[in-house]
Amino acid sequence: MSLVELTVAEASAAVARREVSPVELTDAVLARLDAVDGTLHAYATVIAETARASAAEAEREIAAGRYRGPLHGIPFGLKDLIDVAGLPTGAGSQVRQGHLAAADSAVAARLSEAGAILVGKTHTHEFAYGLTTPQTRNAWDPGRVAGGSSGGSAVAVAAGSALFALGTDTGGSIRVPAALNGVVGLKPTYGLVSRHGVVPLSWSLDHVGPITRTVADAALVLPALAGHDPRDPASLPGAAFEAGESEGLRGLRVGVPVNHYFEHVDPAVEAAVRAAVARLEQLGARLVEIEIPYARFIQATQWGLMVPEATAYHEPTLRSSPELYAPDVRVLLEAGALLPAADHVRARRARSLMRQAWSELFGRVDVIAAPATPITAAPAGQDSVTWPDGTVEAVSDAYVRLSAPANITGVPALTLPAGHDEAGLPIGLQLMGPALGESRLLSVGRACEQALDRAGTLAPVAA
Repeated sequence: MSLVELTVAEASAAVARREVSPVELTDAVLARLDAVDGTLHAYATVIAETARASAAEAEREIAAGRYRGPLHGIPFGLKDLIDVAGLPTGAGSQVRQGHLAAADSAVAARLSEAGAILVGKTHTHEFAYGLTTPQTRNAWDPGRVAGGSSGGSAVAVAAGSALFALGTDTGGSIRVPAALNGVVGLKPTYGLVSRHGVVPLSWSLDHVGPITRTVADAALVLPALAGHDPRDPASLPGAAFEAGESEGLRGLRVGVPVNHYFEHVDPAVEAAVRAAVARLEQLGARLVEIEIPYARFIQATQWGLMVPEATAYHEPTLRSSPELYAPDVRVLLEAGALLPAADHVRARRARSLMRQAWSELFGRVDVIAAPATPITAAPAGQDSVTWPDGTVEAVSDAYVRLSAPANITGVPALTLPAGHDEAGLPIGLQLMGPALGESRLLSVGRACEQALDRAGTLAPVAA
């Protein structure tokens, strides 16, 4: 097994035992990046020499007995919305050309304190306003989309050019690319992880979270990220996370939606997810049919919140330099300026009702299991999908449809590999839990991962 095939947990244990040095690990990841990124384009910026210097410092610290914990010496990538002092935060846009961050974001500072080794900044759909990340190619099939907007982060992890990465998630932007590239993506509870120093898309919907190869790795990364930060107005007082022991599946109440989540879903995706849920039942979980509340208002609420908030942030630049935006993003920003204030107020009211209803739902079930995306990775350039009943849906709308509820309600959501379609493309299972229920959600996710035996394999890109 090559070093880039190690999970965070495996690499961390090897570094702690001094069987593998951070320098060796970082060199292996950089070599892998050189081999595959010309095809996949996961990275916007690579800081190879800085990474090697940081790895050498980590090696000296560990040799001197100053081991910082499980992320010490582990190479990672950061989505190019997240500030690192002295590096560009390009946000995938000409609007930010020449920008250099003056200070570290909260999450970059936390990972630096944990001793993790930054390899570079990963590509995003422009300002995170899209679900494909057009600069980047899928790690399983470069002719297909990576998913977005954290496509670069997901592809880097899937390809082995980072052992973990951070993304942001406003309507599914961690979970969608994670599902399409066969890795694990976690959107934490709203307010658990600080967004200070992260370029916003929608203040009331944005989250920051990890992308990893296994659920166990996500449970190792999250404690380094979580915690109260007064610089983020949404940060939860006393916010913290500690991973618990795996609880197993016996007696677990798994909610299986009878509406919304299995409507207009590719048969291969539905079959894989239902097979995964059936496997959970075989291992002792109790399946509970549930109805998703206010389902017909989900997409309208998502757009009613996100579109005007995004336009409010970009309004000065949109007025002065609209030509610098990509056409797909510009049209959304301009549409936001036309949305009536009353519609935004209605969306906020709908969100309040949904949050209350989902809180009550989690009184009946421990987790909800559903598809992460209704389709696998679409061919690059494909704009729409046609369902058997003749309904035509934009690819971006299809990808956001099943992930948006967790952003609207703020509950934690996890996606993990659940199988492949007939073309060999990954399918994601999505698990959602109650607010601040990350410990149980990740515990359940680890049990699912072991039961399905599908985690930890690198995507089959050219070596």
